[in-house]
Amino acid sequence: MTRLRHSENTIFLEGEILIDSVSPLLSAFEGFIDTYRGSELIVDLSDVPRTDSAGVAFLDEVLESAQAKNIAIRFINAREAVTKTLVAFSSKGLAESAGPASYSFFERIGGATYQAARDLLDLLYLVADTTYFAALGLVRRSGIRKGEFINQSILIGMNAFPIVALIAFLIGFILQSAAQLRQFGASIYVANLVAISMTREMGPIMTAIVFAGRSGSSIASEIATMVVTEETDALKSMALNPVRYVVVPKFYAITLTMPLLTILSMLIGIFGAMVIGYTYLNIGILPFYQQVVDALVFRDIITGLAKSVVFAWIIVITGAYYGFRVRGGAEGVGKATTASVVASVFLVILADSILGLFFYFGRGLQF
Repeated sequence: MTRLRHSENTIFLEGEILIDSVSPLLSAFEGFIDTYRGSELIVDLSDVPRTDSAGVAFLDEVLESAQAKNIAIRFINAREAVTKTLVAFSSKGLAESAGPASYSFFERIGGATYQAARDLLDLLYLVADTTYFAALGLVRRSGIRKGEFINQSILIGMNAFPIVALIAFLIGFILQSAAQLRQFGASIYVANLVAISMTREMGPIMTAIVFAGRSGSSIASEIATMVVTEETDALKSMALNPVRYVVVPKFYAITLTMPLLTILSMLIGIFGAMVIGYTYLNIGILPFYQQVVDALVFRDIITGLAKSVVFAWIIVITGAYYGFRVRGGAEGVGKATTASVVASVFLVILADSILGLFFYFGRGLQF
């Protein structure tokens, strides 16, 4: 039996406020409010163990009646079960949802570690699926759109050529210590410096950074949009694996086009250095070319190409990973795209450092 009692400016509700008790409670409250002359009213819910949607509607009506008579009303001491019901059903904001829980230092460390392990596991699943379906696609083409490899090669690779070429030319144009070498009569060694740096380091890494900002962001935003609009769920309902259908063609395309663009980046960068060498250092084209040929070894070119392939895989996997784990709508797509570019650039630089240690200090390749 639910009861309503009052003392001065406080109403005490006792018992469960359910659908069968709402009507008498409302009549009792209206009788009290008609004779109440105060400016503030407090409703104490400490003795209400639970309520339902009808009880929440009753409390909403209590609020409206009090406000109609210019009486400020407050609900206090609501139990957790009652508060949850109020949050779920009240249209008047009678109770605010609980704020973020306060965790201890060790709980935060444990939660962060657990989440990092989950993220790593998701990444490993994506890498495994991409590797498996990419290898399977070489012998069985089902599950991949016809002509998508060519389309993605154009979008990811060919359309990126102008910006890659421009940046490579400018890098080759400035990547030298021309003034310093000229002081010692060693201007010709500009060719050695540029040839080795462009093939080993600058060509692959600058191409990768351009790809991460241009193609990596495109991959992340496309997949994130598909997730938000539930296109990936539609693919699953048609028995099509999203990784095989969406990611694998991009994986093929970037694996082919990035080494090719890296080679072009190397050549254009060396050409840019040749231009400044001819115009500023008075180095003839033929001597410059001969110096480049003498300075380069096969290992330098293979090292650059090996790096470009690793960078390509990092970019496509990172873009797909952040695309698939998007949450929310358009804002989530933007956040996923930004996170993808930042992570791709960081991982490319990290991989370059590790590969540099392997190739140059660890003697990973001998040619």
